[in-house]
Amino acid sequence: MKSKLLATMMLAIMMGASFSAIAAPDEAQRHAIQQAINAKEKLQQAKAAKGQEQKNLMADLMKMMQEIMDKMMAMKPKSGMSMEEHEGWINEHQKLMQQVMDQMLDEHQLLMKDCDGMAR
Repeated sequence: MKSKLLATMMLAIMMGASFSAIAAPDEAQRHAIQQAINAKEKLQQAKAAKGQEQKNLMADLMKMMQEIMDKMMAMKPKSGMSMEEHEGWINEHQKLMQQVMDQMLDEHQLLMKDCDGMAR
C-alpha cells in the first residue's frame, strides 16, 4: 500500500517537474526578461530624476525598449518542440509581452505627467 502511494507521489512530482521545465523560458526569453528588468530600473531612475537628467534617462530607456521589442518580434519557438513545449514557450512569450506593455504604459504616464506640468 505504501509503495503504491509512494509510486503515485513520485509520478506526480516527476510530471510536475517535467511540466515546469516545459514552461521555463528559453535563453532568448531569459535575456529579454533581464533587459526588461534593466529597463524597469532605468524607469525608476527617470522617475526620481528631474530636468535634463530625466530627459537623458528617458531617451536611453526608449532605445532599450526598442531593442527589447525588436528582439521579441524576432523570437521564434525552436523547431521540433512538442505541443506542450510550444504552448509553454508561447505562454512565456505572452508574459514577457505583457511585462513590456506594462513598462511602456508606465513610461507613457511619466511622459504625460511631464507634458501636464509644462502645459500649466
